[in-house]
Amino acid sequence: MDSASRLKIGISACFMHADPARALFTGKTLQYVEQSIAHWVMSTGALAVMIPSPTGATQRGDVTLDHYAHWLDGLVLHGGADVSPLSYGEQPLQERWAGDKIRDEYEIDLVAAFERHGKPVFGVCRGLQLMNVAYGGTLYQDIQTQLPQALLHRDASIYDHNFHSVEIRPGSRLASLYPGAAKVKVNSIHHQAIKDLAPGFEVEAVSNEDGLIEAIRRQDPGKPYLAAVQWHPEFHQQGSDVLDDAALLRDFLAAAAAVKQETQAS
Repeated sequence: MDSASRLKIGISACFMHADPARALFTGKTLQYVEQSIAHWVMSTGALAVMIPSPTGATQRGDVTLDHYAHWLDGLVLHGGADVSPLSYGEQPLQERWAGDKIRDEYEIDLVAAFERHGKPVFGVCRGLQLMNVAYGGTLYQDIQTQLPQALLHRDASIYDHNFHSVEIRPGSRLASLYPGAAKVKVNSIHHQAIKDLAPGFEVEAVSNEDGLIEAIRRQDPGKPYLAAVQWHPEFHQQGSDVLDDAALLRDFLAAAAAVKQETQAS
């Protein structure tokens, strides 16, 4: 397959903000993607493209997020720093949960750009939380503090080897992707979670131990594809008993391919 026929999928950037105490790139802002998410996107032949924020102290040129949204076929919002409570109208309960407001603003603008161009967006972990906030929802700032009876959803000592089961809602698109799989095992690497679901979205899966939302999708089929999961499908290991990531990726890429085909035909 030549490069022109391959899907081009944007991946939102993580931010490592300027730090004068850092020995490498002292005082400079870094933007990056975690390797697994790029490899996940590329696993079926799509091209992965990190979308750098065009704004900042060293901004040059006239490139905008709309240029990327027009050129690319879809967007993946991936994991990273907490979503700032300021982004959904709250104050941080503790300073360590202040999150990254700069990244929030960049990703909210990025989602809006892809929305304007009718391109699909898929969110992973923070990406689910950001998508919910971008469309008017709210979050629990810290599950253990605000929901002390809930399951431990993040264990730093074992990171992506922390697992629990989720229940897939019958009749959802997610259920159609995994027929017969009512309860499945996923990794769990988050301490924030959806509190108030954004208007226009439906819940596709919940943690069966405590009912926390684990997957969402926009309900309106007449609008661009928006879906997200709280777990990390890109960390799935072949042969494990964790939910296979392949169907999620195929569904998202199929939506991107359909939009690309419509655009080329018009």
